[in-house]
Amino acid sequence: MKEKIVSEIYVYPVKSLGGISVKEVEVTDRGFKYDRRWMLVDSSGNFLTQRTHPQMALIKVDFSFDTLFFRNIKTTDQFSVGIAETTGKKINAVVWSDHLELLHVNSIADEWFSQAVNKKCKLVFMPEETLRAVDSKYAANNEITSLSDGYPFLIIGQPSLDELNSRLIDKVPINRFRPNLVFTGGKPFEEDEMKDFMIGEVSFFGVKPCARCVVTTIDQNTGNKSEEPLRTLSGYRNFGGKVIFGMNLLHKGSGIIKIGDKIKQVD
Repeated sequence: MKEKIVSEIYVYPVKSLGGISVKEVEVTDRGFKYDRRWMLVDSSGNFLTQRTHPQMALIKVDFSFDTLFFRNIKTTDQFSVGIAETTGKKINAVVWSDHLELLHVNSIADEWFSQAVNKKCKLVFMPEETLRAVDSKYAANNEITSLSDGYPFLIIGQPSLDELNSRLIDKVPINRFRPNLVFTGGKPFEEDEMKDFMIGEVSFFGVKPCARCVVTTIDQNTGNKSEEPLRTLSGYRNFGGKVIFGMNLLHKGSGIIKIGDKIKQVD
């Protein structure tokens, strides 16, 4: 069996917008640095995602030093905001069942994103003092996360994607599944069994298989929906009525993770 190697790393600064492929990343107490620390909310403070606003897929994100850059690939409109920029105004926001106190970024950002997603919304930021606990059913040491759906990391093996694509007429890229970590080596769906392992100096443990939703059916370059790959996955990756692809992770420790790092199983 070939050893498992980190092959791709992704950070998603704004929840449900495009991810950024990086060569290395800092692991913090709530996940990768800058991962899902920003979010779009409606007038009631409810979070927006591609589930109901697939056009969010068209907004690509990049960062450089102290600035986030946004680009709408359909209209070519661009916008940027400082990483530390907020008005200081507190916004009560909701992510699933969690009620959080976040900070408003600025009204110019609100206008740009409202036009981009065709929905009146605000851009908000999660400050250090706002802590969001992981579901106590799965937490081991009172872990926290950012504005993710529930866990700080998602890992998927390249063999799993290759196996899925062998069943599809139109192949799908890994960005349909929004992982933080991708690895080569191992067998298809080996991540299902990855309970305790290390990457660099950081310990990880798999806690809950990732149940997939309609976001996987949205082409991240067009915003168009189809039935795949969810239809095919539901035929052989359906467990307890949920379609599973990828493993949610918790972690212990901090440090730098790089592409090429070995994934070392802990016995």
